[in-house]
Amino acid sequence: MRPLDIEICDVTLRDGEQTPGVSFTCQEKLDIAHCLDTIGVEVIEAGFPSVSENEKKCIREITKAGLDARICCLSRAITSDVDAAIDCDVDLVSIFFATSDLHIRVKYKKTREEMLAQALDMVDYAVDHGLQVRFSAEDGSRTDISFLMDMFEPK
Repeated sequence: MRPLDIEICDVTLRDGEQTPGVSFTCQEKLDIAHCLDTIGVEVIEAGFPSVSENEKKCIREITKAGLDARICCLSRAITSDVDAAIDCDVDLVSIFFATSDLHIRVKYKKTREEMLAQALDMVDYAVDHGLQVRFSAEDGSRTDISFLMDMFEPK
C-alpha cells in the first residue's frame, strides 16, 4: 500500500478575513504566517493581491519572510490577477473561474468553451512566469459533471 501524498494548505490569511468583522493588519498576517510555518503547514495562502495595494504589500512581506512553507495567493483567471501574483513573488497561485452554466451565462456572458480557453490561457501564462498553479472550479457543485471532467482531464 502506497502512503498518502497529503499537503496541508492553510487559507486563514485570505478566507479568515471573509468572516464579518475580521480584518488582519499586515503584522498580524505575518505573525500568523510564522505560526503556521512553525507548525509545519506546507502551503500558506497569503491573500488575494488584486483586492488592494495593501493586500499586495502584505503578501509581499510574507513572501520575503524566509518561511519554509510555500506561499500561495488567489487569482481569478484574468491577466491582471495573475500579474498581481507574479508581482508578489509567490510560489504558486490558485486560479479559479466560474464553471456552472449559470455563472458562465449570467456573470461572464460567455460560452463554456470561451471560459475554459481563458482559464487555460491563464494557467499557461502563470506557468510561463515561473509559478506553480492550483486550478479550481468556482460553483463546481452546480456544474455539469461532463464539463468538469473535460476541464480537469490532462491534455
